[in-house]
Amino acid sequence: MASGDDDDPIIQEIDVYLARSLVEKLYLFQYPVRPASMSYDNVTHLAARIKPKQQKVELEVAMDTMSPNYCRSKGEQIALNVDGTSSEDSNVYSTKMMDKQTFSSIQATTNTSRYAAAVFHKGELHLTPLQGILQMRPSFSYLDKADTKHREREAANEAGDSSQDEAEEDVKQITVRFSRPESEQARQRRIQSYEFLQKKQAEEPWVHLHYHGLKDGRSEHERQYLYCQAMDTAENTELVKTPREYLSMLMPPLAEEKVVKPMGPSNVLSMAQLRTLPLGEQVKTLMKNVKVMPFANLMGLLASGTDSTAVLRCIQQVALLVQGNWVVKSDVLYPKNTCSSHSGVPAEVLCRGRDFVMWRFTLERTLMRKEVAAIIKLPPEDVKDFLEQMSVPRLNRGWEFLLPTDHDFVRKHPDVAQRQHMLWLGIQSKLEKVFNFSKDDFVPKKDAQMDPVHLSGDQRLKSAKENARENHSTMQRELDARRLKASRHTGSSSESAASVQVKQEPMSDSEEPMDTSGPLTNGSINGYPNSTSPVSDPHNGHGHTFTPELQDFVRSTFRKHYVLCLSEVKRLFNLHLASLPTGHSVYGHVTDRMLQDTILQSQCKQILVPFPPQSNTTADEQKVFGLWESGETFDKHRQVLFEIFMKNYRVRRNVIQTRLTQELGDAVTKTDVDRLLKECCMSLGGMWYLKGTVPS
Repeated sequence: MASGDDDDPIIQEIDVYLARSLVEKLYLFQYPVRPASMSYDNVTHLAARIKPKQQKVELEVAMDTMSPNYCRSKGEQIALNVDGTSSEDSNVYSTKMMDKQTFSSIQATTNTSRYAAAVFHKGELHLTPLQGILQMRPSFSYLDKADTKHREREAANEAGDSSQDEAEEDVKQITVRFSRPESEQARQRRIQSYEFLQKKQAEEPWVHLHYHGLKDGRSEHERQYLYCQAMDTAENTELVKTPREYLSMLMPPLAEEKVVKPMGPSNVLSMAQLRTLPLGEQVKTLMKNVKVMPFANLMGLLASGTDSTAVLRCIQQVALLVQGNWVVKSDVLYPKNTCSSHSGVPAEVLCRGRDFVMWRFTLERTLMRKEVAAIIKLPPEDVKDFLEQMSVPRLNRGWEFLLPTDHDFVRKHPDVAQRQHMLWLGIQSKLEKVFNFSKDDFVPKKDAQMDPVHLSGDQRLKSAKENARENHSTMQRELDARRLKASRHTGSSSESAASVQVKQEPMSDSEEPMDTSGPLTNGSINGYPNSTSPVSDPHNGHGHTFTPELQDFVRSTFRKHYVLCLSEVKRLFNLHLASLPTGHSVYGHVTDRMLQDTILQSQCKQILVPFPPQSNTTADEQKVFGLWESGETFDKHRQVLFEIFMKNYRVRRNVIQTRLTQELGDAVTKTDVDRLLKECCMSLGGMWYLKGTVPS
C-alpha cells in the first residue's frame, strides 16, 4: 500500500456536506434536442405544471414571432388548424398565430439514488440528492387537437347533408345485457394494459406552478438551500464514516444463506458431532485440522466398519499423496476469494506457493526455507506457515517432512499411487511455467515411479563392472562388423584396416570402461539441431533433414503473424497442405518435433509465457513462438515485448510503454507501441495478451 500511496499522492482534501433542505423537491432538467449554447434561460416561460407522482412536467415557452427565422404563414396555418375560425377563450393560440411551444418531460432514469447536485463554495462541497432527472422534449399535442377539429368538421358536414324530412329518428330495439363477473386473470390483464395505464395517468391532476427566472430574487433565495444549513451540528453525520463503514458501503457483504449443521471447532473435534456428517465432510474436516495423516490413522478416526474404498474416493478429493501420506489440498485450506491472515496475499497465490512446497516434499525429505522463499517469492510468514503444516525444523538440516514414508500404503494401493503420481506430474508442469524452473534444478534425472532401492557399496561396484563388460563386448562386436563391411567395399584399404589392431588394455578392478554405446549428438546448438544437421524423429526411429519448403512456409507464416502457438501453426500448415494440388508430397511426413525445430531455426524463439495454474489451455497452446529476428530495426521492439511476456501472462499498456522507453530510449512513439500491440497482442478487459494466449 505504501508504494501505491507514493505513486498517487493526495493533492487536496475537501470537506463534503449533505444538504437536505431540498430533498424530494430538486429535479434536474435536460434539453437533449438543443445545444448547451442555446439555453432557454432568457426565454419567456408562460406556464408550468407538474404531476408529482408521475414526475411529469410541462412547460409553455413563448416563441419569438418577430424573428426572421419564423414563418408567419405556417404559424397562422397551424393556429387555424388547431382552433378553427371561432374566437373562444379555450383556444390554444389566442393571437391566431402559433406563438408558444410546449415542452413535455420523460424520465431519464427511474433510480436517482446515485445522483446529486453539487455546489463547490469556499473549499467546501455541498451535495443535495436529486428527486428526479427529466428530459424536456417538444410536445406535439397541438397536432392531435388539429386532427380532432378536422374530424369534428367532417362529421358536422355529413350531418348537414342528411335529409331534413325525417322529423324523428327510427325507433330501435335495445337489448339489455349484464356483464359477467371478471376473473382474476382478466383483471390482471386489464390492469397491465396500455389503456388502463393511460387512464390512471390521466386521472392524476396537474399542479400548476409559478416559474421564476434564473436571476429572479426568489430563485436566488431558493438557491441558498443547496448549501448545508446544519454544518456545525452533530446531526450532519451522514458522510462521516469510518474506513470500515466506507468500505462496506462500496462493497456490501453478500447475503449468504446460513445452513445450520454440526461443525467441529477449528482446534478440537467432537467425534460425536463429526460422525453425524456425511463421509466426505468427515474426511475433509479431519484433513483440514490435522493437515498430514497416514491412511491407517484416518481409518482409525472414522467409525468402525467404514468402507476403505469409499474413504479412498473421498480422501483423493481433499488431499494429495506425499511420500505415502495424505496432505490436505491447498484450495481446501485457502478457499477462493480469501486471503492470507498474515500478509493479505490472495488465495490463488497462496495455493501455488503451498503446492510448490508439497511437490518438493514428493522428491526429497528435507527443504531449506530460504530456497523455497526464493522461488515462490511470498512473505516469510506465509512460507513458514506452509512448512509448519507438513514438516518440522531440524538443526543444520532445514525442514524435514513430518511423517516417515508410508511404503505399506504404496504397496497395497499401487493404482492410487500411480494416479497420484500422474496428478503430481500435471501440477509440476504448471508450477514450472509459473515459477520458471525445471525439475532438474532440484533433483537428478531418475524414474520417479520406482521405489528407492538401497544398495551397498560392494553391490553398486559389482553392478557397474557387469554393465561395463556387457557394453565392452557389445562395442567389440559392432567394431568387428564395421571392419568387415569396410573390407568388402574397399580393396586397398581392407588390408590396412585388417592390419590395424586396437590394443586391449586390461581393466583393473577399480576402473570402469567409458560407455560409448549412446550416439553422439553432433552439429547441435544449445540443444537444438542446426540447419545442416539431421533431425531425429522419435516416432519412426530415423532422421529427417529440414526441407527448404517447410522452412519457407514457417518464415512466411511468422513474418505475417509474428506470434503463434504450436496448435495454430499446425492448423495453418494443415490448411496449406489442403490447398496444394493432389499428389504434391514435397513435405513428406512432418512431425510435431520437426515443426518445432524448423520454427526455432527460422529466426524464431519460444516464449515461455507463465500461464496461470487454472488455465485450461492445452500443451500445444502453451507452446508460444515469436519472430525474434527479421532483419529490420523493429526487431528490438518485439524482443523487449517478448521478454515482458516471459515474466507476465498479461500486462497493461503503460507497462509496455515504460519498458520500451527504458530499453530503447525516448525515441519510442505512440505509433510504435500501437504497431507492436497490433502485430503481437490482443486486448481483453483492459489487459494485453500475446496472440493465442487470451483466455477463452
